[in-house]
Amino acid sequence: MTSGPNPNAELLAQIDRTIADALASGALQPIRTEQTEVIDAGLRFAVRWVSSLAHKDSARVDAVSRRNPDFNPFLPPDPALTVAELGSAHLAVLNKYPVIERHLLIVTRAFEAQTSPLTVADFTALAAVMAPHGGLGFYNGGADAGASQAHKHLQWIPHGKGLAAFTDHLADLDAGQAAALHVLEWQHLFLKLDEAIWRSSATAGAALHAVFDQACRQLGLIANSDPMPPYNLLVTREHMLVVPRSCEKWDDISVNALGYAGSLFVRRPEQIAHLRDVGPLTLLTRVARQRTAPAS
Repeated sequence: MTSGPNPNAELLAQIDRTIADALASGALQPIRTEQTEVIDAGLRFAVRWVSSLAHKDSARVDAVSRRNPDFNPFLPPDPALTVAELGSAHLAVLNKYPVIERHLLIVTRAFEAQTSPLTVADFTALAAVMAPHGGLGFYNGGADAGASQAHKHLQWIPHGKGLAAFTDHLADLDAGQAAALHVLEWQHLFLKLDEAIWRSSATAGAALHAVFDQACRQLGLIANSDPMPPYNLLVTREHMLVVPRSCEKWDDISVNALGYAGSLFVRRPEQIAHLRDVGPLTLLTRVARQRTAPAS
């Protein structure tokens, strides 16, 4: 493993080397998908489903979906999937069943519950990846927020549109400002990040934690409560988004944090027609907490 609290550009090369070796050994088992676009109220959603040409991938989806409280794949993580150390408290580990390439898990070395509060150390580990590489960081705060493992882990993907599905419709914000979109009927808060925080991953961790605390307070959450109520967190270099959750799924369609980045996954192709009929915004509203007051 590479070491050090602030991986540089070499991390992507290390990810790719680990992917190549893990594919060769069978430790990494990607899920092949097909994709379509669904537009709802002018917002664009990417919807993926298991490819009909890869029947064995359905079993992999089932493996991800089954929650066995007695099984912890991160204590310790599979060495074949472990990419790098991220400081003294976290490891960068490949998602064993990725839908998206280079999908990285940022896992605590010692067990912490997925419902425990996020710490400065957690955000510092995330910033060690995002400061040099950008991308989208996210967190599923508990099973009702879409987490499939009970051991604390943030996640990161290096490509895609980040939060653009929603932030393209967000009025320009100054650094530190917060806002919600009127078209979204669930509780949420976007916060504009100061680009300067990314100059050092060590200082970025504390800055991100402070912004997260601000978002939680404005949403009526307590950022250091243990356990935390279910929520999703999404972070790009430009914005942070926090979404309190009410449940994991609606109408047998599960939603994790990526749903609030405009990316949804259905297990069966026939669910796509249903999703088009009801609309992705309805799905996301049903699994979040409904907003009781107009967005500011």
